[in-house]
Amino acid sequence: MRIALIYPPPWKIPLKGEPADFGADGPPAEFREGDLDADFFQTPYGLFSLGAQALRAGHQVKVLNLSNFAWAAAEEVIRKLDADLYGMSCWTANRRGVALVANAIKRHHPNRPVIIGGPHATPLPREMLAHHPDIDVVCTGESDHTFLELAERIERGQSISDVPGTVYRSPSGLVTAPPRDSIRDLDTLESPHRYFDTHILMTSHGCPWACTFCGAETSWGRGFRGHSVPYVLDALEAALPRYRVKMVQVKDDTFTTNKKRVIELCRGIRERKLNFLWSCDTRVDVLSEELLYEMRLAGCQRLSLGVESGSQTILDAIHKKITKDEILQAVEMAKKYGVHVRFYMMLGNRGETVQTFRETLDFLREAKPHQYIFSCLSIYPGTHDFQDAEAAGRIDRSVYFEGDFQELKVPYDASEDVTRVLSDWFSQNHGLRENYVEDSNEARAVLGRLGEHHAAHLDVGGAHFREGALEPAEFHVRRALELGHPTPGLAYNYLALIAQARGDLEGMKGHFLTAARTDPQHQVLIANVEAARGWFAQRGPERNLPLELVGRHDFRLFERTQQPTLPGPLADDFHHWEAPGVPSPDAEAGAGASMRIDISNESLPFGQKRLPVV
Repeated sequence: MRIALIYPPPWKIPLKGEPADFGADGPPAEFREGDLDADFFQTPYGLFSLGAQALRAGHQVKVLNLSNFAWAAAEEVIRKLDADLYGMSCWTANRRGVALVANAIKRHHPNRPVIIGGPHATPLPREMLAHHPDIDVVCTGESDHTFLELAERIERGQSISDVPGTVYRSPSGLVTAPPRDSIRDLDTLESPHRYFDTHILMTSHGCPWACTFCGAETSWGRGFRGHSVPYVLDALEAALPRYRVKMVQVKDDTFTTNKKRVIELCRGIRERKLNFLWSCDTRVDVLSEELLYEMRLAGCQRLSLGVESGSQTILDAIHKKITKDEILQAVEMAKKYGVHVRFYMMLGNRGETVQTFRETLDFLREAKPHQYIFSCLSIYPGTHDFQDAEAAGRIDRSVYFEGDFQELKVPYDASEDVTRVLSDWFSQNHGLRENYVEDSNEARAVLGRLGEHHAAHLDVGGAHFREGALEPAEFHVRRALELGHPTPGLAYNYLALIAQARGDLEGMKGHFLTAARTDPQHQVLIANVEAARGWFAQRGPERNLPLELVGRHDFRLFERTQQPTLPGPLADDFHHWEAPGVPSPDAEAGAGASMRIDISNESLPFGQKRLPVV
């Protein structure tokens, strides 16, 4: 059976230079370039999981990421791609695009079923079907088994009525089938990493907590379920050889819920000699020194913590169930082992006032995370915020079908004056903020605790470089390379900058060339090479022009814009159906050398255009 899994654009995107005249189907009036962050363009992991289950069952599967395709191109893709079944992942931000793509499918392939799932559709299944007649079935919650059962019934020509975990149309109206139990043993699922080269990894489903703004319980059910440690290690072992950049984003809702399991996983990574850097998301109250030590030695570079607020009043109001002291302790422990800390912060939660906002800013100065990023509260269907706001009459669920907004970003109960203060501040301070960086003494102390660890050596080298101490900087950077640092391009970038600081331009070019040949796909390296190329083109050395280069190595995954993980160009024969195969490391490596960047009279292979994932 031919199955097309589509990640649609958020709305009808105009062609470059084309007037945005799609009316109600086009971008929101207030939309500005950059409002959709880099994470939006990543194909959801759940769509890859559906594809993996279907491929294991013997179906033909195509996963297409159309998230930034102009509508004319997206519709042409849909017209050409004739599948037996179409599936889409529906989030609040792309809900309008899901409806538009469903309509296009029915116009071009009128007898093909359209099935959707995802965190927006799960809490609003009947509404999705009522408002969008081109959608046939909504899968609710954990849909791996549900979708596969639907596909098998459709292939056999059987009725899709009463498939557990669905809401569907019948001659008598909309029908809600019995619920489907959560998958008890997640290891029975096929790993997406057997078929797809996504840098995202999920090792568990669910979260035991119930923060008011989060819909994890609606999507996964109550509680936490994890893959076994051997399953996760096998997935990593299969995936890493195909990655040009040895970085992984672990995107579990709360990765360290089971600390013992994560410690076993980290030790398994070292035992199998899996050499890569990774980040994860978790909570401050499920960390320990032993855990952070093991995570760091296993390659953990960044810890993203859901802090949300620096006001205990707000933390209590949103049922976060953490204290400010626990946050401070978590930051201190992470820094002790050199793990960079990023705070996820929010504005406009229930109970927000100017005073609680000021407490948050004061707390950031006290906690000193390496980075923080604020978001305005978005009210998502399926959350306690949604349920309580709807019960109080503050919102009506019809707004998600009548409004053209990207996400419903509104303070929960703040006054107009408070909202104005928050909005004014956010307009000047949105985006990722750099906040703290270790000095060489702190970095050396971490190295002393970890021993001969490649990433700790690079931290020390970077700290010395920032302080202008070139000799110790070079020593520790070279030691990181000797110990097998998994992203050597970042180390060679430092060596190039050290050579430049010494006036050794040939040495600088040599290190840039080495980086390009071994590990080129890093944002800072690409920016530096392009700056140097321009400098040479302007005869910078002869004219004594300044050359501004940047040395840093924090966790920044910079992926090629390549299907199906990101919305890159499709092959000319994308609509042809052939038996699927597992991508090979050789094919993956060869795909990355199509664009060349010149520096002076040399040429550096750098790979296809990339989108940053921060």
